Amino acid sequence: MDFFTSMDISASALTAERTRMNLISSNLANANSTRTAEGGPYRRKDAVFTATPNGSFGAALGKATDARRVEVSQINEDQRPPRLQYEPSHPDADANGYVAYPNVNVVEEMADMITASRSYEANVTASQAAKSMALKTLELLR
Repeated sequence: MDFFTSMDISASALTAERTRMNLISSNLANANSTRTAEGGPYRRKDAVFTATPNGSFGAALGKATDARRVEVSQINEDQRPPRLQYEPSHPDADANGYVAYPNVNVVEEMADMITASRSYEANVTASQAAKSMALKTLELLR
């Protein structure tokens, strides 16, 4: 695996984890949103990652590698029913006095955020290691 392939793989993972962090932030920000443009409460969103073949220059020349990039293949909306809470004075309450709140679990979102953050850090470290190895190789050629 060459320098550019390793940087490309790390960059694709960084982009995917950034998308995941943005979705987690959106989920947390809308944890109490009872009304959306589509109607009804906010629905939790989650990213689905897919490993795709690396379209590097080396692969185009016929050098087969097992290197895979990470891409967000789709963004799913959680289909669990909303959380109902009895608040008859709320403007979005139904005829029985229940308000439909989003199905966002703050503890679950925070755990996902920590996982995404650690994965992001690991990919930054991998790209820094690849850069360091390339610089050491250049120093040897002097």
